[in-house]
Amino acid sequence: MSTVPLKLLTIIAERVLLDRLLRELRALGAKGYTISEVVGEGSRGVRASEWEGRNVKIELILSPEVAERALAHLSELYLPHFAVVAYVSSVEVMRGEKYV
Repeated sequence: MSTVPLKLLTIIAERVLLDRLLRELRALGAKGYTISEVVGEGSRGVRASEWEGRNVKIELILSPEVAERALAHLSELYLPHFAVVAYVSSVEVMRGEKYV
């Protein structure tokens, strides 16, 4: 069994940003994603209201180039203005051709 080295981009964001983020990530080259509702606490504290929905965690397996473009995009448009967390991990993926 062989694996392909790729990147796992994880984004945690306010639910209200989900559709916009997914549209932009696809335009940057993402082929798919997994979404989970999450809760947590960070530098901005715990959200007191869920009227806009819980935070979401978006996970994407990407080529290193697309992961870099996505991080640059998030850094420029979202990190200064929204409660968004983003990080990249190295992963070994089966059927790697599905993600690039």
